[in-house]
Order: sequence, then structure tokens, then C-alpha cells
Amino acid sequence: MLPASPLPVVIVGGLHADARRQAVARLLADVPGAVVLHHDLSTAAEGMVVRTVRDATGPLSTAETPLVDDCACCALREDLVPELRRLAADGVNRLAIVELWDSVEPKAMAEVIVAGGLTVTGVITAVDPALLLPYLGNGDDLADTGLAAAATDRRTVADTFARQLEYAPVLAVVDSPEADDEDRELLAQLHPTARRVPLPGGPPAARRVLLPGGHPGDSAGPRPDTPLARAALAGFDVEAAAAAQHPACALLPAEADGHGVTTVVWHRRRPFHPERLYAALEDLTCAAARSRGRFWLAEKPDVLLHWDAAGGALCVESAGPWLAALPDAAWELVPPVRRAAAALDWHPEHGDCCQHLVFTSPGLDRDGLERLLESCLLTDAEYAGGRAAWKRLPPAFDTLLEA
Repeated sequence: MLPASPLPVVIVGGLHADARRQAVARLLADVPGAVVLHHDLSTAAEGMVVRTVRDATGPLSTAETPLVDDCACCALREDLVPELRRLAADGVNRLAIVELWDSVEPKAMAEVIVAGGLTVTGVITAVDPALLLPYLGNGDDLADTGLAAAATDRRTVADTFARQLEYAPVLAVVDSPEADDEDRELLAQLHPTARRVPLPGGPPAARRVLLPGGHPGDSAGPRPDTPLARAALAGFDVEAAAAAQHPACALLPAEADGHGVTTVVWHRRRPFHPERLYAALEDLTCAAARSRGRFWLAEKPDVLLHWDAAGGALCVESAGPWLAALPDAAWELVPPVRRAAAALDWHPEHGDCCQHLVFTSPGLDRDGLERLLESCLLTDAEYAGGRAAWKRLPPAFDTLLEA
């Protein structure tokens, strides 16, 4: 049975462990009655996950949870919602802070918590700006760094950190003396829509307001009215967050240039020649610290392909058909947000099929990048051959898509 008044839940994650711990400690100090729930996956090799619950005074309970199918994240999913429900039923806690382990991504956990009938009021990724470029440039497998969440975990440090950063609507940014203007500009360009909340040192602010549902006489008392506390309780829409990450309608960064950091948005209608693009993949992947978007190949004109690159490694995946390839009757099955995104970018001949790639990096060679991308498109003669001719082009991406 679900609690009558759901306990507000905020998720705090990020591979920058010191920054994450600082954000959690700040929330504990800012919100009287807050409790932290953390699953330590470092013991997964021993067949267990250690769950700790603590408040501002220290640990309240510790328990071990066995692995599920040799997957630490699966064990976390099985244990997280029941424990949150227990905390909600106790009626003594004002806020549950779910502190994710280093490589756990917030998207999956937010969806699990909401599906369990609880209320996620905020998702925060903690960031040290001085570590942005080193982490985005780290192509090591999580398994090689002791951060894999399962025996089959093939993620890298760079792509995991990029997803943690870009999913969260709030970034808790530590005041790092090693960070410079380039680091802060890179953060702003990577996630321009995020609310960036600084994490200064010192005591919590003195001004106080009540938590939602609170009363002046409540034993939990008021909380400091700090930016981080407000962000933790601002509200979170898990469906909108998922849509913002889907390659068909992702809210990608816009053109930007400052402090040596550049974001290039490359948008074209003509499809790529599969062999020429495949031959250029290494240069394109290494051209920027981060690149992402959607694209189409002449040989697979109905397939929407997802481009996701960080740390010198590229992931290309099929994201299903373009809307232009669907029969009219199937459009009703498509989420409204995707139909709206397609309508904004509809072409009379190609529909929503397009190249929309975004590259962000310090020292980006804009001219060289754009020349290389243009060289991968169909030539005028190839384009004039039409779809029947395009589909006969060599399928250079089949092996990559099957990986």
C-alpha cells in the first residue's frame, strides 16, 4: 500500500564523487528531517550491495542486498522502492535524498521510483568544472576502473558521465579553485538549459520556509531557503526528461562560442553516403569532446540513427523509423512531443529525415569539421539517382549497428 502523502524524493548523482558528497551534505544541512539512502555497489564482486540510510546525525541503518542476475543495478532497483516506501510510511522524514553510486545513471532510477508510486521532486548531478574535460575525454571502460555495475557493463567513463550530466535539469557546481573560464564555459555549452546551482562553503542560509505540507509546529521544522533546497523540491517530469533525451526530439545545444569553447550545430537535408561517412568516423569522433544528434544514411533512408560520442568513442544506434516512413494510421501511436518536434522541422520532400549533429569542444576546428561533414553527403549526381539508387549503396554500417 502506497503512503497517503508521498515522501518527496530527490536524486543526486554523478561520477564526480567528492562533488556529489558535498551536494548531499549540503542538502542534509539545509533540510531538517532529510534522510539519505545510498547503495554502495563497490561490493558487487562479493555478490552483494550495501544499503545505508543516514540523516544529519549519522547512519540510521545498514543492510546487505544480494545481487540480482549478477547485476548490481538490478539489485538496487529491487531494493530502492520498498525502502523509500518504508521511509515514507514512517512519517518522520521530510525529504529522501537518493545518493546514486558513481556510475549509476539517474534516468533509470527516476523512472523506477516514479513507477513505484513515489514522487521525484528533483534530479541533480553534482559537477566539478575542473574535471569536465578529463572525464569527457576518458574512454576507459567502467570495468577497467572498478565502476562497472554488472559483468556485462560495457559503458565507458566518458559516455556515462555525459548522460549523467545531460539528463539532470539541475547541476550542483562546486567552487573548484582549479576550474577556469574555459571549464565553466564548457559546462554551460554542454547543458545550456540546466539550472546551475553553486555549492559554496560555509553555514546554511538563515532565511527559512516550510517544506510542502509542513506546519509551524511540525517536529521536522522549517528548512533553509537555499538554492539547492529549492531545486531539490522544484518538481520533476520523468516523461519530459525522457523525451528530452530521445534522439528524435532531443533538446540539443545551440550554436555558441566563448572562452575558447565552441558548439557547432550542423543541420542538412541531404543523406550521408554510407562508405564516405564510415571512413570519416574516427576523425569526426575525435573532432570534439562531445558530439550527439541524429542522422540518416542514403542506404537506410527510413531509419533514424542516433549519434552519441564522447571520450574518443562513438555509439551509433537505430532509434526506429523516421515519422516520414510511417503510415498515417501509425502517427496516433507516436508521442505528441515527437510529432510536434517533427512538425517544426518538416521538409516537403524528406519529412523529418535530416542530419542534426552538434559538436562541443574547446579548440574546435569549425571549418575543418564542416568540410569533412559536407564531404560525406551524397554528391549532386548521387542525390539525383533517387531512393532506389541510394538503397543499392554498400551497407557500410551494418556491422556497427549489430554490435
